[in-house]
Amino acid sequence: MRSVGVHGADTIQQLLNAGLLDEISIDIAAVLLGSGVRLFDHLAGTPAVLGNPTVIAGVGVTHLRYPVRNASS
Repeated sequence: MRSVGVHGADTIQQLLNAGLLDEISIDIAAVLLGSGVRLFDHLAGTPAVLGNPTVIAGVGVTHLRYPVRNASS
């Protein structure tokens, strides 16, 4: 199996809607970037079910890795 990384809210939303994501990685930093596209705004198959995250705390950043679950499980 190979890992493929994708970036951008629009692309992530499309892949979630198509059921093609196994994991979501989110990095939270104390920086306000202004406007943008909300990551979970336009999901067709809601609710998207995320598993328990792996949390890695860093200096000025927190890394979250969520497994994407099948809504029926």
